[in-house]
Amino acid sequence: MRWLGKVEEAAASWDAEYARGRYAGEPPVPFTEDIVQAAKRAGLHDGIYLGCGSGRNLVPMIEAGLDLIGLDISATAIEQLVARVPDRRDRLVVGDLSALPADRRYDLVIALQVLQHGTRADTHALLEDASERVAPGGLFCVRLNAVGTDLGHAADVVERHEDGSFSVLYREGPKAGLTVHFWAAAELHHEALAAGLEPVLRPRPHSTWRPDGRSQWMQFEAIYRRPS
Repeated sequence: MRWLGKVEEAAASWDAEYARGRYAGEPPVPFTEDIVQAAKRAGLHDGIYLGCGSGRNLVPMIEAGLDLIGLDISATAIEQLVARVPDRRDRLVVGDLSALPADRRYDLVIALQVLQHGTRADTHALLEDASERVAPGGLFCVRLNAVGTDLGHAADVVERHEDGSFSVLYREGPKAGLTVHFWAAAELHHEALAAGLEPVLRPRPHSTWRPDGRSQWMQFEAIYRRPS
């Protein structure tokens, strides 16, 4: 998988965040309910969750009946997740898609807030690699940073595109030193169609207010299907 250019740097950053309690006690994002319902309607329950973190979204989806392999580049996150669900130890992997058999395809491929790390080219490659893992008739469920987000920390804009998308290099905050891409809706839809997928839920915006109450974080959520 064509991951972030510096996996070790990104993993170290996330290890530090999870060690500080990132996402601890936070509820799952509401989009997980849409994923579970879409999977049930399609008669699917097996798959992978790329960037599962410490499990705030993974565990509720498993409890709802999905059987998901969890992957994350943060060893600290996976350690915390194993402590929560020790019976699923053999279904939790430190790594990205390259840690799985190259020829394996899955009925469900879920990537929430992970296909945004890197430049525009990096994130497009990530989406392509992840979507290639979707089996015929399977679902590709994504949630990623969107234009319209108020940047919460000092950052330099390193690229802009005519569709409105842009990428920043953070100078401060938990992602200091990392590049993050903010997608446009048309950009996401175009890349999904180019990957041979068809829409089940077209990209929709979801806004979350930050704790300061003065800025918001925008994501696009979408579900696509690979034709049988």
